[in-house]
Amino acid sequence: MVKLVAQRTTGTAKYFTEDLNGVALEMVLIPSGSFEMGAPEGELESDNDERPQHIVTVPQFFMGKYPVTQAQYEAIIGENPSNFKGDNRPVERVSWHDAVKFCEQLSQRTGRTYRLPSEAEWEYACRAGTKTAFHFGQTISPEFANYNGRRVYGDGFEGKDSQETTPVGSFGVANRFGLYDMHGNVWEWCEDHWHDNFEGAPEGGSAWTKGGDSSSRVLRGGSWYDVPQGCRSAYRFYSDPGSADNDCGFRVVSSASRTS
Repeated sequence: MVKLVAQRTTGTAKYFTEDLNGVALEMVLIPSGSFEMGAPEGELESDNDERPQHIVTVPQFFMGKYPVTQAQYEAIIGENPSNFKGDNRPVERVSWHDAVKFCEQLSQRTGRTYRLPSEAEWEYACRAGTKTAFHFGQTISPEFANYNGRRVYGDGFEGKDSQETTPVGSFGVANRFGLYDMHGNVWEWCEDHWHDNFEGAPEGGSAWTKGGDSSSRVLRGGSWYDVPQGCRSAYRFYSDPGSADNDCGFRVVSSASRTS
């Protein structure tokens, strides 16, 4: 049986909005908490780089409700590198360096510190208290996310393959924290160096930038191009921080020291 739980409203999520010259950037409060990071041995199509599972305690922070859009990126950087054009589509063809530059200039513009999420923050925010392969259940449906719908995962079923990005939030499916598009659409850059597994990983939610492969950065979430396996909450990928593909974007995080 297919088990999917679609939450189509943000409920009581706390948030604030930055005004980027008429372009809104919505930030959702992610409450502090502990979770088991990584995939259990029995998770379908999981890999050893997603293990060992370990407990991580994450302080509260704010995270973008959606991946950064093309309109938001252009409002800060002044250009739009994306292949699939659309103001409300996620920006893509951005490298890790481009994403860091956006965070730096957004911080200067707003007076508030923005950065990329740590890998632990990203998975904690994606799971939103769940332990299943996806935040809406043990499988994924093309009705709920943008990925290669010609491929199935577990008890799922075949569906549409858009072969391009879709406007952020267009599926209307939020997780319990009020975040959209955590599975599919575009890969999302994280701050961390790539490590082959979680042996020795930080337990406090910070970015893991010691050791590992400093020439590679972590990506999470899968994309419009990818099979459902790659869209799982625990799935890990990496790329050169200078690469800029049309399936790679990012979302921003910020301290929870104040709200607007």
